[in-house]
Amino acid sequence: MIKKILIANRGEIALRIIRTCREMGIKTVAVYSDADKDSLHVRFADEAVCIGGSVSKESYLNIPRILSAAEITNSDSIHPGYGFLAENADFAEICIDSKLNFIGPLPSMITSMGNKSFAKDTMRDAGVPVVPGSDGVVENLEEAKKLALKIGLPIMIKASAGGGGKGMRIVREESEIESAYSNAKAEAANSFGNDDIYIEKFVDKPRHIEIQLLGDMHGNIITLGERDCSVQRRHQKLIEESPSPFIDDKIREEMCNAAILGAKSVNYLGAGTIEFLVDKDKNFYFMEMNTRIQVEHPVTEEITETDLIREQIRIANGEKLSKKKIKLRGHSIECRINAEDPDNNFRPSPGIVTAFNQPGGNGIRVDTHCYTGYMIPPFYDSMIGKLITYAPTRNDAIRKMSRALDEFVVEGIKTTIPFHQMIMQNDKFLNNDYDTGFIDTLRKE
Repeated sequence: MIKKILIANRGEIALRIIRTCREMGIKTVAVYSDADKDSLHVRFADEAVCIGGSVSKESYLNIPRILSAAEITNSDSIHPGYGFLAENADFAEICIDSKLNFIGPLPSMITSMGNKSFAKDTMRDAGVPVVPGSDGVVENLEEAKKLALKIGLPIMIKASAGGGGKGMRIVREESEIESAYSNAKAEAANSFGNDDIYIEKFVDKPRHIEIQLLGDMHGNIITLGERDCSVQRRHQKLIEESPSPFIDDKIREEMCNAAILGAKSVNYLGAGTIEFLVDKDKNFYFMEMNTRIQVEHPVTEEITETDLIREQIRIANGEKLSKKKIKLRGHSIECRINAEDPDNNFRPSPGIVTAFNQPGGNGIRVDTHCYTGYMIPPFYDSMIGKLITYAPTRNDAIRKMSRALDEFVVEGIKTTIPFHQMIMQNDKFLNNDYDTGFIDTLRKE
């Protein structure tokens, strides 16, 4: 039985996990860097251990120090959250070898789904629709050129081990292939220590829609509906909602069935997400699988009345899924509140929060580790919180979000709150007339 969980992460996701653990009667251990000593996840955990300097590689990516913290606190499990080591198969393997329960999928699953070209082949073999592209890694520039002409432009060059928009280049003209290929490989090597790339057809003006999955040790795999993540910039999601206003019940069922096929093909265990691109004719194509909890998981929790962190812990404890069939109800929207300046190309805005007021009321949820006087460090991701609304309809959820954004006060730094306020009033967003290029179009206007 899981009795004490060390959370190998920081900020709002660490605090989110702590809250569920408290409700389950499980002790928690926070790890923190020098820069995070005043973060709320440190304050509310049962124990806290400083694991190093402010830079991630000295702390949140330092596996020996994390394991040492687990040992000295007698932790029996580790929850990786998202980002950092969450999809690091070596870390998962080391945890298991150290007799620690890794709350996530098996290392082999992380490896197979983390390699995007291998994942694509696996999904194709399972009968999941995939975007036309290379059969595995593209070895050299000449092969890239031949493949691009065979598939037909535009194409997308993507890092095989990538994520978060790193190592990705769109090629619309033949003359761009060489520079895009070289730049994608260089960025992939720098970001992931692996310069393998693959090529696929670029789906123009798609919607980005993902299916949430849960799989237990008893062979049960269920889906919890979809999330529409199409409002994004540079492949970074900004607003998510569930259910998607773009697809109907028939397409939803087809996508969920395809996701289950894919998950069963690798005997998936834990929480995971299969992401699809959906074109204007509602044809959907597998894009990637994330073998962890997602930033945007709260919108799924709201419309399914399911605590996904609780389910992760129960699965890791060997228990069966608490539900075998999920009913979707109402509509939920999430806005990522980042410490960024939208008027200056979303430039990061670290600093001291001089005033902080969270919105409240029925159907309002705020996941954040911030408070008045908190120093937002410059060393990590700029997201400082998530504002989530729930209502019976999409229009109601949007109106509730607009009201909540007006009440959300963060002073001393720049945030994306004004940007989200603008989106909630935008006719194209209100009328569901947008795609993944929506933000770029707005910026040009």
